Amino acid sequence: MATLSDIGVAAAINILTAFAFFLTFAILRIQPVNDRVYFPKWYLKGLRSSPLANGSFVSKFVNLDFRSYARFLNWMPAALQMPEPELIDHAGLDSSVYLRIYLLGLKIFVPIAFLAFTIMVPVNWTNNTLEHSSLNLTYSDIDKLSISNIPTGSHRFWTHLVMAYAFTFWTCYVLKREYEIVAAMRLHFLASEQRRPDQFTVLVRNVPPDPDESVSELVEHFFLVNHPDHYLSHQVVYDANMLSELVNEKKKIQNWLDFYQNKYERNPSRRPSLKTGFHGLWGNSIDAIDFYTSKIERLSRDISAEREKVTNNPESIMPAAFVSFKTRWGAAVCAQTQQSRNPTIWLTEWAPEPRDVYWENLAIPFVFLTIRRLIVAVAFFFLTFFFMIPIAFVQSLANIEGIEKALPFLKPIIEEKVIKSFIQGFLPGIALKIFLLFLPTILMIMSKFEGFISISALERRSASRYYFFLFINVFLGSIITGTAFQQLNNFIHQSTNQIPKTIGVSIPMKATFFITYIMVDGWAGIAGEILRLKPLIIYHLKNFFLVKTEKDREEAMDPGTIGFNTGEPQIQLYFLLGLVYAVVTPILLPFIIVFFGLAYVVYRHQIINVYNQEYESAAAFWPDVHVRIIAALIVSQLLLMGLLSTKEAAQSTPLLITLPVLTIWFHRFCKGRYEPAFVRYPLQEAMMKDTLERAREPNLNMKGFLQNAYIHPVFKRADDSDSDIAMEEWEQEPALIATKRTSRSTPLPSKHSGSSLSLPQVEEECSKP
Repeated sequence: MATLSDIGVAAAINILTAFAFFLTFAILRIQPVNDRVYFPKWYLKGLRSSPLANGSFVSKFVNLDFRSYARFLNWMPAALQMPEPELIDHAGLDSSVYLRIYLLGLKIFVPIAFLAFTIMVPVNWTNNTLEHSSLNLTYSDIDKLSISNIPTGSHRFWTHLVMAYAFTFWTCYVLKREYEIVAAMRLHFLASEQRRPDQFTVLVRNVPPDPDESVSELVEHFFLVNHPDHYLSHQVVYDANMLSELVNEKKKIQNWLDFYQNKYERNPSRRPSLKTGFHGLWGNSIDAIDFYTSKIERLSRDISAEREKVTNNPESIMPAAFVSFKTRWGAAVCAQTQQSRNPTIWLTEWAPEPRDVYWENLAIPFVFLTIRRLIVAVAFFFLTFFFMIPIAFVQSLANIEGIEKALPFLKPIIEEKVIKSFIQGFLPGIALKIFLLFLPTILMIMSKFEGFISISALERRSASRYYFFLFINVFLGSIITGTAFQQLNNFIHQSTNQIPKTIGVSIPMKATFFITYIMVDGWAGIAGEILRLKPLIIYHLKNFFLVKTEKDREEAMDPGTIGFNTGEPQIQLYFLLGLVYAVVTPILLPFIIVFFGLAYVVYRHQIINVYNQEYESAAAFWPDVHVRIIAALIVSQLLLMGLLSTKEAAQSTPLLITLPVLTIWFHRFCKGRYEPAFVRYPLQEAMMKDTLERAREPNLNMKGFLQNAYIHPVFKRADDSDSDIAMEEWEQEPALIATKRTSRSTPLPSKHSGSSLSLPQVEEECSKP
């Protein structure tokens, strides 16, 4: 078990590592050659110019102002200066509310830590239970500050019971206030933001097949009949995945061609060559420029053929469509109501904003989604189960004394003081961090396989699984396997009825392992985030080998995103640890507070200067944040109940049972009061927005604004997003159109009067000057 000196060694290592990262970042960020790496957001907004354009040759690459090196920490106060309203305008509501998660941690744990250290720590410390225990437990000085140091059946447990109530009430109060604030921010943001296509558009899925009409005709007629006053146009969904793969492959080949052309321009006396074998390691040598030029020509032909196939083959049309309405009110009614007496067809939901759409999954038939999710659920179960093996290995590193008792022949190898301190104080945390390195990528692949149609939904689903994984493996797994290793000798030799008592005493002692993990992941890890070492290296490699124009240089920038699917579950793990150990082992709380404070400053800087969010969901993720903190609170109450039962404090059990009941009631109250603002769009708000827009822009061409918004990116030119498509004015006069069914007439404008365009028509419109 890690002792106080082991924790000191780990703290020193992580503090020095974090300081080294901050110092390196402070030096790199002020170098002109790195300006696009550490300030890409300002370049994307067109508010920053490259310092490489002016000055002497040396000053273009190295900052010669030595006074700027002395102010290497001035980025911290600068990150805190931007007011929240300005931050929302600059980075969006998602980014601003994401930062509030860190502030929420500070609001919850700073008062809790103050109470814990002024009341509970003295109560725990003034006992000698562990020293005189007959169980021969392995413990350290840190454990004397925990509840484990309270004697069995002591009246001092009433202190922990009262503090559990105080911590619960305070946490619920802060959660309610924050939920209320974020809900108000979301409604205000939706009411004040500029017009966006997703405000008027609904995604319709599981369109029933009809032998007489195509999907496009069927969608058009259905909505003209059932939403005659508000339907505007629609765009059917195409299976363009193969075409997208070809386009991406061509882009990769073009990068290689640019690389070899640049190489040839630097040395015209020699044509570059490559080998045709595996990864160019062996085989016949051929001309590289000719080789990649011929591949691009072949891919261009394949792309043209595939594009023709997609646009003309009815089998490429999926039973889904993006349906646009004249008003937000009409879209809200459609998205939030059942369209047919059969609840399994004509399924409607709000369309993601165009940049949030994950186009590949739109090609998955709706009937396959349930099967896919079942497969992923089984795969996730086995992934969670088998990950217990590396967790057990990590815990073996954290409990050397327990291993030595069962396996004494290892003692001479690991008994050296410096080696032992390093292994117990630093190695478990870094080992666990390494084992978790590839997990988010695996979980994201699973989420994509499930078939979610927006990037935001993919990230939220992946985040949910990541949090569940951390809860089962990192939290419960570390406690269970850690307790087994820590008290291995006692488990082997003591009677069966003593095992629950040993576990109850040992759970608080795992705080030392989690302290080391917090320092590695929450201190040094956060400091490493701001350094951006990987994007720095990749940018300079691209800049040297591929960049020829300023546009190429902009594309070489990798601003990245917040990474909700990885960042939020890790934050929730700290909430869980803080709430569980607040009553049990309060010494862990200062380490968590340092994490929340440091992470808030670092991520505020990154959001202002670096990250470019892929989408804007208007803080739709906040209900997930709230419910996970509630779950952590309930887990802490149940674990405390189980722990006190091993301490023969049975009189406290009825009072502790009340806490989860009250917490669940509080969650149901918040869910009913605030969650509707995150899952529904109030018709009152929609009507107000529509009325104001009609008054301000009475001649707005809504059809031209929406027509090309939900065309698959592979069918657009590079500059389509920045150009307006010339469209015909909307015909207001009713008309009767002929359909392929003799029994149906549509008493409103149809596709023959311009309500919908096919892909060939859209491509023709896009090609117009």
